[in-house]
Amino acid sequence: MSQDLAASIEYIEKEKGVSREVLMEALRHALLSACRKSFPEKGEGFDVQIDPNTFRIKVFLDGQEVDDPGFGRIAAQTAKQVIIQKLREAERESIFSEYSHKQGDIVSGSVHRIEKKAIIVDFGKTEGILPAREQSPVDNFRQGHLVRAYVMEVKKTSKGTEVLLSRTHPELVRKFFEMEVPEIHDQVVEIKGIAREAGSRSKIAVTSKDEKIDCVGSCVGVRGQRVKNIVRELNGEKIDIIRFSEDAETYIKNAMAPAELQEIKLIPEKRRAEILVADDQLSLAIGKRGQNVRLASKLIGWELDVRSRSQLLPLTSVEGIGPEIEAALKTAGIHNVRDLSKMKIEDLAKIEGVGEKMAEEILKTARQISIPKSETQEDGEVSQDTEEKPAEETGL
Repeated sequence: MSQDLAASIEYIEKEKGVSREVLMEALRHALLSACRKSFPEKGEGFDVQIDPNTFRIKVFLDGQEVDDPGFGRIAAQTAKQVIIQKLREAERESIFSEYSHKQGDIVSGSVHRIEKKAIIVDFGKTEGILPAREQSPVDNFRQGHLVRAYVMEVKKTSKGTEVLLSRTHPELVRKFFEMEVPEIHDQVVEIKGIAREAGSRSKIAVTSKDEKIDCVGSCVGVRGQRVKNIVRELNGEKIDIIRFSEDAETYIKNAMAPAELQEIKLIPEKRRAEILVADDQLSLAIGKRGQNVRLASKLIGWELDVRSRSQLLPLTSVEGIGPEIEAALKTAGIHNVRDLSKMKIEDLAKIEGVGEKMAEEILKTARQISIPKSETQEDGEVSQDTEEKPAEETGL
């Protein structure tokens, strides 16, 4: 038995990285426990010694070596069980150690199966879990597909190592840029912030430690190839690359691009900025369903309040509207010139004190003030031309 035991211990020591001392001590304690359970009438007088060179096991009872076939069988069975257990523990520890070092990094695997919308990713030695909540809306993985995902957490469970993955985490974008852009990997260009709505759009702020290197150009790459590769990895998610600035006003202007801002009022103590734009820039500034201003706010860490000039114009700035008509309009939910300009003549004429003729004159003036001829959309909508710009051009 000593030869088999020696071979098993040496294998575990070399292949699984478990020290001989740990194995020998575990085996000694297991043998002691087995002897006491098998021969309770003998009391607590058992002791076990294992020769570290020959691996010969000796059992002692009250200081006297026991030469009993029963103890020999116990020793053989216990040694086998301990070796199997230590092999399993070593395997689990090895896998945990390997993947715990990958936490916060990107790993690749293939889709093994899908359970209740969660994707089980096969890494060979273990499996990763990509929960439904961590999947991008544009992901459509099937069995056998290759998955590249961000490792959020690695933990030990009763079933082994569990690797929790994400395809929505903002750090996934950072890691792809580190892999794709040598200047970021070499820390010449630094990513200062990321705001992401997975599957739709991300904004990433970058700066350069070397004045000779263009941080935005480095990330975009020749003919946009670098950022296109990342967009492809994210299944078409658009990416705006923003030039970071220590100056809050400049940073806000960069983050809100491609919209042109007319005025910015900073309220530093509240980390809030009031932004004024031309009427024909409001839709662009806000973005589709408010996405542009929302991502810019998240990226900068400030609350951004975007308004157009006509939204600030009082109703009385329109000729023909006095205090009484103003009160009636506000009662009807019309609070500024921009609201007024979107009304229909027939609806406006129904408001008390207005009438059809006055409605025509008021609307004509209001629309001249608030709606440039190029604007035909409501707040929060972006023209198709803007939405279809290549990601690497947007915000540069």
